[in-house]
Amino acid sequence: MSERTPLLHYRLSASVNESGEHRRDEHEPRSPATVRGRSAARQPPKLNTFFGVVIPTLLSMFSVVVFLRIGFVVGQCGLYQTIVMLLVAYFIISMTVLSVCAISTNGALDAGGAYYMISRALGPEFGGSIGIMFFLANVCGSALYVLGLVEAILTTFGISDDGLSLTGSRYEALPTGYWWSLLYGTVILLLCVLVCLIGAHIYAKATFLIFIIVMVVLGTIFISFFAVPFRTVQLPSHRNASLSPTSANFTGFKLDTLLGNVQADYVVDYTTGVMMSFATVFAVMFNGCTGIMAGSNMSGDLKNPSYSIPRGTITAVIFTFVIYNLLSILISCTCDRILLQQDYGFLTDINVWHPFVTIGVYSSTLSAAMSNLIGASRILFALAKDNLLGRFLSPAKHTSASGNPWVSVLISWVFVQLVLFSGKLNTIASIVTIFFLLVYAAVDLACLALEWASAPNFRPTFRYFTWHTCVLGIVGCAVMMFLINAIYASASIAFMLLLLLLIHYLSPVSSWGCISQALIFHQVRKYLLMLDVRKDHVKFWRPQVLLMVSNPRCSVGLITFINDIKKSGLYVLGHVQLGDLDVLPSDPLQSQYDSWLSLVDHLNIKAFVNLTLADSVRHGVQHLLFISGLGGMRPNTLVLGFYDDIPPQDQLQDSSLSICKFSDNSSQTVDPEDQNDPAFHFPPVRGGVSVGRGGVWGGKSMGPQEYVCVIADAVKMLKNVALARYFGQFDRTQALQGPLFVDVWPVNLLRPDSAAYVDTCSLFLLQLACILNMTRAWQKAKLRLFLCVEEGRSLKGTEQKLKHLLKELRMKAEISTVPWDSQVALHWQRQTRSEKIEELESEEGGVEADKVFVNSFPSNTSRVSDEYLQAVNKLILDQTLRPPAVRFLYLPRPPADTSRYHDYLNQLELLTRNLGPTLLIHGVTPVITTDL
Repeated sequence: MSERTPLLHYRLSASVNESGEHRRDEHEPRSPATVRGRSAARQPPKLNTFFGVVIPTLLSMFSVVVFLRIGFVVGQCGLYQTIVMLLVAYFIISMTVLSVCAISTNGALDAGGAYYMISRALGPEFGGSIGIMFFLANVCGSALYVLGLVEAILTTFGISDDGLSLTGSRYEALPTGYWWSLLYGTVILLLCVLVCLIGAHIYAKATFLIFIIVMVVLGTIFISFFAVPFRTVQLPSHRNASLSPTSANFTGFKLDTLLGNVQADYVVDYTTGVMMSFATVFAVMFNGCTGIMAGSNMSGDLKNPSYSIPRGTITAVIFTFVIYNLLSILISCTCDRILLQQDYGFLTDINVWHPFVTIGVYSSTLSAAMSNLIGASRILFALAKDNLLGRFLSPAKHTSASGNPWVSVLISWVFVQLVLFSGKLNTIASIVTIFFLLVYAAVDLACLALEWASAPNFRPTFRYFTWHTCVLGIVGCAVMMFLINAIYASASIAFMLLLLLLIHYLSPVSSWGCISQALIFHQVRKYLLMLDVRKDHVKFWRPQVLLMVSNPRCSVGLITFINDIKKSGLYVLGHVQLGDLDVLPSDPLQSQYDSWLSLVDHLNIKAFVNLTLADSVRHGVQHLLFISGLGGMRPNTLVLGFYDDIPPQDQLQDSSLSICKFSDNSSQTVDPEDQNDPAFHFPPVRGGVSVGRGGVWGGKSMGPQEYVCVIADAVKMLKNVALARYFGQFDRTQALQGPLFVDVWPVNLLRPDSAAYVDTCSLFLLQLACILNMTRAWQKAKLRLFLCVEEGRSLKGTEQKLKHLLKELRMKAEISTVPWDSQVALHWQRQTRSEKIEELESEEGGVEADKVFVNSFPSNTSRVSDEYLQAVNKLILDQTLRPPAVRFLYLPRPPADTSRYHDYLNQLELLTRNLGPTLLIHGVTPVITTDL
């Protein structure tokens, strides 16, 4: 039997020969006198397109595939299906090549190759998870080629006394067996490690020699098809030798041979005993079409990366495509079908000199093993530099004086050595191929994200791509992954997601920029333009709140409560700083945004921050009401803290207050050690007049007159208004424990002569209370609706009407009728009939007293006594044995006469004194409908 090249298993994947290798410049500080001389001496010459891109890519894509796999594919599928397979496979990788060219020409790449491209485009979480898988793929690929080289050597020189050799050999000198194979693999791996420890430039110098060897071997193969006459080839021995012919023919160019090879003829693979099919053969063939990133990974060593990478990569892809097709045609015209199906190493037997193919297999396999080991070390070094896994990879950052990451090389060597213990080429090859396909899909996804984000700085010089090519590349890689092995593909994706969550949990800090922010901006802008305010409907109304905050240190309670009541609407924290930009050197607000955003993160609320500089608080609030939001997302409700003299308290430092992190769907207490993490640079809390402990403006930055003017301005601008009192003492966690009640008083208590509860303002109160009750944290709260009635009116009739209204509005609440004759009597004691009629005529302009609508409420300051307000306040306090978590009260609009603003504010203070957390609410827009 003739000597033939050993058969590396046909599933060996050329795709693993993607090193990610990159030559690093030295970063060590040196004395100025020696920097120029030493750097010039040590700096390797930059590579041109041919040596830097074409050669590495060709060696990666050819490897041993061209010698041992083409005959298998043609023998199983026939010429027609082989050409179709090549077209489909190269179409898939061409889509990824376009993405690689686009990203690589948008800026210089650093060590890590595909990892660097993906991480800088998609962020540290996605890039880190893909980088780890890229590292593992190179580790497994290096072990795969080492094992393949061992098998090749043993097939030629091994002692086949155990019958495991596929072919007989005249040069049996090496003992065989598992431990002997492991020993040979360890020695070969040590040789690769020594080369890598010296430096990647040693391998770079050898690539050209290896390339020459591979090209010479390919040349002899092409010559052999024409020069070698008819030859009978002895088939290798295998299990089914008794049932199969022992020889086959190399016929030379014959039409009968071609006609016998054009159609598919799937048989059992003699090396595995598995019946072949289109899918399995396609998966095997596709493994030899990968390796497209070897050139882009060398970007740091190229003279002109933007020029070399696209031209060199595309040249290599086209060249390999032509070679594969030519070999398929020549094989179909000259070789019997049995020879192709029963001897995958037949190219050795038909070569003009048999050792040529053996030399090609040895050199290309050793090159691939070193390339993958170098690539694994460079990827690990890049991951360590980026600190994605914290201290776990910190040793891998160490480099030699020449910049070689020797620690990463040693760590990679240990991993490869561990993989060598498995010795299972099939399993390793499938996993490696799937890992690389996942990396390719991620590169396509990175390019797609950059293209969809429409970022102005994404300007690759290579423009022959669109988002369609990126999508086709992603789909093609995904299909191939599941075609090769659906189980391994699913497991790889799950492993990648697990790594993504792990890296996200570690929260690495990076300054790379995040593509997700650009994509979100792009989509938000598009949908904001589609949000047409002219199409607003009451059925889809939701509160969009602007909460004015002076100092967040005394406003935590109110901020957290309003977050519950927003119902997925817009929530803006507004702040007015007094000042004049004309006399300031710079905008003082820009430096404050970080502290406000840190507060939003600390409280885990879904809010925006809007700060403004104005000469007065009133003008500042007007600014914010005019400019806050975009398009159809603008505040419709203004929330202010109450103007009182309660001293504020610093809630961000008070450990007695349990500051809570929460979301719309949950409530949980933050660990004490987490409460002090954020660094807030807010001014200290000062004593004196404060607009509520729930805090709008501290100190004396505004007076009561200006405060009421702010309310009046908001009403004029058709904004709903809510005044929050006693929320400085509000503790959300404590409030949600035990029995939970929310009290609603939908009657204008400053107008005892009008007990209407169906006007716009009253319904707005009911809507906000219902929204609060719909929040998950407040779902256990019980709404209590209090209806004030006078003697002589039908209590049951009034209550039934209100129950019917609530049923139509789909609101659940407990209705309580409250007689308030004694309180009303206090009011009428100081009024005469003529005074009442005169005042109603002068202030309402003829509007009937029993018809109360929004924006038509008159001033009550001249006719409501303090005794009456105190009595109503006591009435509210006496109604419940268990105090509610919060009360909703009716807020009348400010009087038209600005001289009564002080009295108006005093009335509100008397009405709400000692009531606990209370919202005084004035609604100006319809928010409830009974229609579908």
